[in-house]
Amino acid sequence: MVTKMEVSFKPPVFQSVEEERQHLKERLAAAFRLFSKFGFDEGVAGHITARDPERKNHFWVNPFGVHFSLIKASDLILCNHDGVVVEGNLPVNRAAFAIHSQIHAARPDVIAAAHAHSVYGKTWSSLGRLLDPITQDACAFYDDHSLFDDYTGVVHETDEGRRIGVSLGDRKACILRNHGLLTVGQSVDEAAWWFITMERSCQAQLMAEAAGKPVIIEPEIAQTTYRQVGTKDAGWFQFQPLWNRIVREQPDLLD
Repeated sequence: MVTKMEVSFKPPVFQSVEEERQHLKERLAAAFRLFSKFGFDEGVAGHITARDPERKNHFWVNPFGVHFSLIKASDLILCNHDGVVVEGNLPVNRAAFAIHSQIHAARPDVIAAAHAHSVYGKTWSSLGRLLDPITQDACAFYDDHSLFDDYTGVVHETDEGRRIGVSLGDRKACILRNHGLLTVGQSVDEAAWWFITMERSCQAQLMAEAAGKPVIIEPEIAQTTYRQVGTKDAGWFQFQPLWNRIVREQPDLLD
């Protein structure tokens, strides 16, 4: 049972690849549990991937058909960029492979990528618009997210994943029109946090526009705020209280 509250202000430094891999898998399992807790699951849709620290062209991902709320670190499967499961007994979600293999290939700096069919994210995506800087939190995405404006159905082919990667570019997030949200980061913590706060920013803008006309934050202020809340370090740190919460509540995810 986890009882000690941990507060860390910097990402950990690892003594071995094995230690780093276990840490990555535990954070990935925690992210799935949090996504379930926040209602981001939708049947078998959604996936979060993490690049293996040793085999850079392989990524860890949730096994197809296992509910987010049940995933443990030991349940995760390792998939190569040809779509072959090299560790684990369950299959990979074909859409996860088609999208994430291309994101990881196009962005060597990306360790983790998150995508789910969350309610507010997919609702906002149907508008085919970028988020506006109407709140401090939304400023984390100011000039740092894109729109993939070409929905053609369920993603099964790597060609569409490649086009999503092109639309993402060097940004931290992409709105997939009529589909949902995609976020990336240099850690699982960062990618998961960007998804969580982007989903809430979609909710906030939908609510604000339903109530009236939101006041847009001026570009100079939005840019300054971005530098305060939109950095990779800020993204990593924002996840830490959530990590402590979910591990305290559901310590079996570490198994």
